[in-house]
Order: sequence, then C-alpha cells, then structure tokens
Amino acid sequence: MKYLVILFMLLLSLGKGFAQSGLIPQPVAFHRSSGEFLLTALAGISSEPGVSAELVNLTQEQIRSYAGFTLPLSQKKAAIQLKLDSTQVPQNEGYRLRIHSRGVELVGHDPAGLFYGVQSFVQLLHQSKNLRLPASQIIDYPRFSYRGMHLDVSRHWFQVPFIKKYIDLLAQYKFNTFHWHLTDDQGWRIEIKRYPELQNVAAYRKETLIGHKRELPHRFDGKKYGGYYTQEEVREVVRYAAQRHITVIPEIEMPGHALAALSAFPALGCTGGPYQAATFWGIFDDVYCAGNDSTFTFLQNVLDEVVELFPSKYIHIGGDECPKTRWKSCPKCQARIRHEGLKDEHELQSYFIQRMEKYLLTKNREIIGWDEILEGGLSPGATVMSWRGTEGGIEAMRQKHKAIMTPEPFVYFDFYQSLYASEPTAAAWYTPLSKVYSYEPVPDSLTAEEASYLLGIQGNVWSEYLATEAHAEYMIFPRALAVAETAWSPKKGRTYPDFLRRLRLNEPMLKRLKVAYATCLMN
Repeated sequence: MKYLVILFMLLLSLGKGFAQSGLIPQPVAFHRSSGEFLLTALAGISSEPGVSAELVNLTQEQIRSYAGFTLPLSQKKAAIQLKLDSTQVPQNEGYRLRIHSRGVELVGHDPAGLFYGVQSFVQLLHQSKNLRLPASQIIDYPRFSYRGMHLDVSRHWFQVPFIKKYIDLLAQYKFNTFHWHLTDDQGWRIEIKRYPELQNVAAYRKETLIGHKRELPHRFDGKKYGGYYTQEEVREVVRYAAQRHITVIPEIEMPGHALAALSAFPALGCTGGPYQAATFWGIFDDVYCAGNDSTFTFLQNVLDEVVELFPSKYIHIGGDECPKTRWKSCPKCQARIRHEGLKDEHELQSYFIQRMEKYLLTKNREIIGWDEILEGGLSPGATVMSWRGTEGGIEAMRQKHKAIMTPEPFVYFDFYQSLYASEPTAAAWYTPLSKVYSYEPVPDSLTAEEASYLLGIQGNVWSEYLATEAHAEYMIFPRALAVAETAWSPKKGRTYPDFLRRLRLNEPMLKRLKVAYATCLMN
C-alpha cells in the first residue's frame, strides 16, 4: 500500500514530465530531477540475491559496447545496483529506475522487468553527453503481455548472426516474442532428423522470381536457392533469445503453403505430384492431403522434434490461405468428409486443425493459427492471430478465445513505407510510419470482458522482396519501434510528434548498432 501511495503521488506530480523522456517505448511515468550522474570506469556494479549472473554479464557487455570500459563487479553496494523486489514494483515485467548524483538503482518486479530496466538505462546512456545522465526516476511496465515481431525465412533465408542481431534489437525495444516463420511453399528451413529429405530437397528451390510478380512477362534468375537451420543452430537461437527474455514461437505451416514439403514427400499431396518448391510468390492449390493418415503421421513426427527444440507454450501451425481445390476432387479427402460427418471442405480444414491441436495438447502445447482457422469452426483452445484486418480477432474474442492483433493494413512491413520513387520493390500498398503508429489494437466494438482475451500485438515481416539483410532492416526499422510503443506504453499520453522526437534521439544508437533503417521516415 505504501508503494502504491508513492506511485500515485509521483504520477500526480508528473504533469508533462514523461514527455521529456527520450525512451522508446514511452515509459508509464518519467520524472526529471536536478543533478546528474557521471558514469566512469570506477563506478562498479552490484546485484542483490536473485539477480542472475547472466543478466549482470549482459548489463556489463551492453555498457561496455558503448562506454568502452567494463564496470567492475562489487560485493558491496556499487554505483549501479540491480535488485528484484515485487513489493516495490508490483506489475509483471515492470521496473523502477532511479538515477541520482551518486549512482543508479534499478529494481525489477521479476528478471524480465529488471532486464527491461537495463534496456532503458542503455538507451539513456546512448542519449547522454559524455556519459553524463540527468537525474531522473522511471516507473514502467507493459500494456500487453504479448509483444511480438515476426520474420519469414522461407521466401528468403537469413543466417544465424542476423537472427541474433534481430533478437537484440527486439529486446532493446521490449518485445518479448519472436515469431519464426520456418516453412512455406518456397522453402523448408528447419532440420528434422527423421526426414533428411526436408534438408536435402525441400530446403531448396531451383530459381527465384526477378522483380515484382505483377511485372510481365515473369523472369527468373535460374539460380538454385536455399538453406536451413540445423537443430543445433535452432537451440542456439532459442537460448540466445531466452537470455534476452524473448520467447521464440516456431511456425510450421499446415495444411496449405506446403509445396516445399510436398516436393520431398509427394505422397502427402492429393495428386501424388510431382511437386517442386515454389519459385514464384503467391497461393498454390497443392496442399497437404487431409484424407491421408500419412499426412498426420508426418506432421506429428515433425512436431515431435519441433517441441523438443522450442520450449514455447505456443506452436504456430499457420492455417492460412489454404485453397480447397484439390480437396474437392480428392477421393481420400471426400471420404474423410463423409466418414467424419463434415459439411464441406471448410469443416475439413477445421478437422485438420483440431486434430493437430489435440496432438500438441498431448505435448502440453497450445496452437496459434492465422484467422482462417475460424472457418469451419474454431478449435477449442486455439489462439487466433488476426491478419486480414481486425474482424478475425474480434470474432475470436467474442467466442472467448485469445487473440493477437496483426492486421495487414497497419503492421505488415513488406509494404511500401514512403512514396519516394527510389523506394525498393515492395509487396503492395503504402504503410508509412504514421499509419503504423496510429493503430489501436483494442477494438471499440468489444466489451471489457471480451477485450480481456486480447493478448497483444505483432508486426509481420514477409520476405518475398527482402533478398538481403540490409533490405530487411530497412523495411523493419523504424516501423517496428511504433509497434513496440503500441504494445508497451499506455494509450493515454502518446502522440506521434513526440514519438518522432524520441525516434530522432534513438537515431545515434541505431547507427552505432549498424541498423540499416529507413532514414526517410525520421523527418
């Protein structure tokens, strides 16, 4: 109670104070006071019981990478103190950061909160002049429990060092989920030891489309393309992310977007093939055969290895853009419809998803699917990722299902971000930074109880036209920072002009981290 009273008085005293912060996401409360703290190599760092050595080491490294020196560890109270205390900071993932003339005191509700406090301190350090930080106090915690960014590595494959850099940037801006899109029509990117054909065949396509798919005639580069992550590399990425309090959610697409897998296992398709991994971008009629029990055996065996690699509560199973063309003419699929008493092919997809959900439940995992999994009836425990606008998420929440909002018009970063003629080829449409920032994930049409099923928000990065790491960064940043703020910061008090001001203050850090961000959006 004492702490709540102090917090209440602090909030009352803030007035316009929080707007003076240079932090992204904007903190819940920020108060500037007189004085400053000079960080020197003699400052030292100490931690109280419960603070992991791993976090202390990460803190030392982040400070060293900017300041140029490593703070010595101290058994006594040092200038920079790290502690855990859920009575002082009652909110999950929350922290309190106090900077005064004698040092820095950082208190986290939990290890994640302490980590996010360190990220705020590091941002302020990058904005400081000659390592002099103005005295201030911050009280902060997230608006949503799910704060995600996605990356498609099927259309174009990004190697592990880039994935780690991406995770570092997500962590810096307080995202806590990395949605790793690992399989699709154009390539299978994860090693499955039981099925080496997935690595030898499905991980590669014979060539890739040149230019935009709307440009006629279609041209191809004639070059074999592909690659995959070994299980050891996957474990390393998951471990690296966990150190930074990011959960990695894998996506194994089903029943559609399966051409790469079918190229290795043609018997799992309705026609028997032959198939090849797609060289073009789009939606294809050939999908997993829902009437073939071998399909489910294959996918269950794949998921057996996936759940061993990813400790995440959720496994994403796709479920989007699955044409029913082959199912309508497939004797096995039609027999399945009759045998299960299903009405049509939409209910057959629901059967497919529910069958896979039941299997994952035996592994103590839950499924996430794109909003098409609503068609034909929603699986009992499924979480819906609403991408075709907001309607899917709204319907899911009204049915008392958890939802994550990721609507294509606002948070798809494969779309053009400026109208300059120099913009590189992008998928479609125009989604400037201001539009991303304007998105409010809580629909007005929902009751408070219905809205309680909203887990959070995610930005999506589809890579059809992102052939290089630099191009991917250019399309992601700084738009991802607008998603970070929407996901973390209170709705009240945020303004786009102030976000732009703080974005410019973050620009030196982005440059130092060698992020190929879109500078045209910073003005």
